[in-house]
Amino acid sequence: MPSDTLRTIGIVGAGQMGRGIAQVAARAGFSVVLHDQVEGAVDTALRFIDDHLNRQVEKGTIAPEARVQAQGRLKPAPDLAACSIADFVVEAISENLALKSKLFETLDGVCRPGVILASNTSSLSITRLAASTRRPSLVIGMHFMNPVPVIDLVEIVAGQATSRQTIETTRTLAQALGKTPVLAQDYPGFISNRVLMPMINEAIFALHEGVGTREDIDTVMRLGMRHPMGPLALADFIGLDTCLSILEILHSGFGDPKYRPCPLLRRMVDAGMLGVKSGRGFYDYGSRETGR
Repeated sequence: MPSDTLRTIGIVGAGQMGRGIAQVAARAGFSVVLHDQVEGAVDTALRFIDDHLNRQVEKGTIAPEARVQAQGRLKPAPDLAACSIADFVVEAISENLALKSKLFETLDGVCRPGVILASNTSSLSITRLAASTRRPSLVIGMHFMNPVPVIDLVEIVAGQATSRQTIETTRTLAQALGKTPVLAQDYPGFISNRVLMPMINEAIFALHEGVGTREDIDTVMRLGMRHPMGPLALADFIGLDTCLSILEILHSGFGDPKYRPCPLLRRMVDAGMLGVKSGRGFYDYGSRETGR
């Protein structure tokens, strides 16, 4: 629930992650200011949230009045200046260091002194993002997992200058959102993707080299390792372009060949086969007949 110091959450980016964070924050009782530079993106996000809340009401997961209350807490922001009223800001735009750095520089000038600026980045350096601001001690990573309303984990990432108070405030916020926070240090991929992406990459190599079919590889990991989803299906869900980007960050950040992206992954991204969001990846999301 909101506290005396944290009542309004600003969210920049109304895509899949941003709208999920907005929904969770509104359901937890926070006022939410949601902005996206793409025209119509916020309206689309609000419709998506409304549909999701309606389905929860139909299933009996939430009461009708809870849906109405959450909707009332969501406010579209026409520009970044609206974030001046926020007590805490979460950035959830494209995974691009230059774009994020520019946004953090702008937010630093818009937001009140003392307001924490958090990034939902899954792999980029929090320390480098913080260097774009005049408040590096107040910059932190807050890596939510997709889909945000379902997955309980939030990976909190401390940059080189992130203060202990910023870490504790962010941890408290994550708990208020109903999430379990885990602290990671600012190394490429943090904890989650440093462990996950090499597994996905190795599964792609196994497919590429003909060790097994896509179904066999995914079945081994689901039934043998008790994973809820096989690594190839998971890569499709994450987005193959996102997987490739994170692996490239790991490869360049550590200089270790074990993070080298599989050539098959590069080829599929070049072909526009990005997974669920493009309708085709290792699986075809119409007939599921593509792949090897």
